[in-house]
Amino acid sequence: MNLVELAQRIRSRRLDRRLTLEEVASRTGQTRSWLSKVENFRITPSLPALAEIAAALDVPLSELFDGLEERPALVVVRQDERKRIDRDQAEGNASVYESLAHKRAARSMDPFLVTLPPGTAQEEALPHPGEEFLFVQTGTVRFEYDGETFQLSAGDSLYFDANHPHRIVNPSKDQAVVLCVFNTKT
Repeated sequence: MNLVELAQRIRSRRLDRRLTLEEVASRTGQTRSWLSKVENFRITPSLPALAEIAAALDVPLSELFDGLEERPALVVVRQDERKRIDRDQAEGNASVYESLAHKRAARSMDPFLVTLPPGTAQEEALPHPGEEFLFVQTGTVRFEYDGETFQLSAGDSLYFDANHPHRIVNPSKDQAVVLCVFNTKT
């Protein structure tokens, strides 16, 4: 099952119903921070917690899972068909995530093109399930991983276990573009 897609559906349903993080968190007995981490694929909720989220959103639990196992043999996503994903916006991150494979719900990889404006950084380094691959297409970034810092330039790449705290920072005065691929199988 694609857990990134599940997280995106939760956020999408919440926004469709014009509910704030606080409202849904209150209805589930969770915190705003916890729900934000669920929506940004920083944590994966248990099945009982997913049932509480579905109830808070007034949707059947099955709707959150519907189609997540569909696996067309081939999907093509044209440049103008990329799906913009609002990720880490609650933390004030101005990075733009574009899904490059959203037409296949059941996927074991989740590739994104991430555009980081100058001075962009996630508020804190956070872990999430799975593995991740980064390839810097343009610009320079600083990658923080489990207390270590790596400077990366165009053409550099990383492959790592994502269950350690990590984040990308663009400290430069120029935009950076990074190809990011999550392994969504946990």
